[in-house]
Parts: sequence; C-alpha cells; structure tokens
Amino acid sequence: MKTLFRLMFEFFKTGLFAVGGGLATLPFIYDMADKSGWFTHLDISNMIAISESTPGAMGINMSTYVGYLVDGIPGALLATLALVTPSVIIIIIIAKGMERFKNSKTVECIFKGLRPASTALIAAAGLRVAKLAFFPNGVTMEGFSLLAVGIALGLYVLIRKYKLHPLACIALSAFVGCLLQM
Repeated sequence: MKTLFRLMFEFFKTGLFAVGGGLATLPFIYDMADKSGWFTHLDISNMIAISESTPGAMGINMSTYVGYLVDGIPGALLATLALVTPSVIIIIIIAKGMERFKNSKTVECIFKGLRPASTALIAAAGLRVAKLAFFPNGVTMEGFSLLAVGIALGLYVLIRKYKLHPLACIALSAFVGCLLQM
C-alpha cells in the first residue's frame, strides 16, 4: 500500500509540474527511476519507444507502463489517474478564469515565461534520450553508435524535407533495428 501511495505521489507531482506535454515528463521519470529503483534509464528508453509507437499521450502511456511495472493493473490505473488529475484541476480553473483574464498583461507574461520553461524541459529530455541512443554502451568513443546517429539524421531529413509521417518513421526505425540487429 505504501508503494501505491508513493507511486501516486510521484505521478501527481509529475503531472503538476511537467509543463509542456509528454516529453516534459521525462526529467521527472528519470528522477523517479533514480530514487525509486522501479526501473532503469534503459527501461525509460524502451518506454519512450513504446509510448511513441502506441496511441495516446506519451506521458499517460508512460505512467500506465510504470504503474503496471510497480503493481500491475491497480498501479497502472492509479499512476495514470495521478498524472492527469493536476491537469484536469488546473484546466477547469483556467477555463473558468480565462474569459475574465484573457486580455490581462499578467496572463500574457505568464504564458511567455512558461514557453521557454517547456522548451528547456523538452530539450533536457531529448538530450537524455539522445545520450542513451547514441552511447548505448557508456559515454566513451567505444560506446558511441555511429549507426544510431546515422539513423537519427536520416529520419530527421526524411521528416523535415520529405514530410515523412511519424508512424512511417517509427515503422522504418523498427525495421532497420531488426534488420541490423541493433
């Protein structure tokens, strides 16, 4: 029971402070891994892959996954509920007050301040994922995966230049990973 309360607290906290969506939850997920021992950083990279390739929001998918790892179906349900509860409460409050304050200079300034914070959280998460992908065997020249960098750059070009759909990127990456036994 104590584990479930801790799980709920961790995901409530994540849901309350992860401004910017699913990728912004990653710094909290890494911190949770370090403090709880429920999963490893390598598990997180697998969670990201699963969460990005399944329907639904990444943060919710990850909370469900972690909850399931910790305590099966009850853990999955409680972790997911804990993650979304702060957002539901905040959105209800904002929706009620937004009409009244939509022309407020203070509200405009708050949103302008939150955008860089969201960007920083997403960038921090992206760099951690890149580290795991590009240095799967540790941050050394021997641990560096030129193949992973090549795949990432190739997909980046396909996305930016040819507007390749994200699902096609996921499928292509999975195929290349299997083909090359990564």
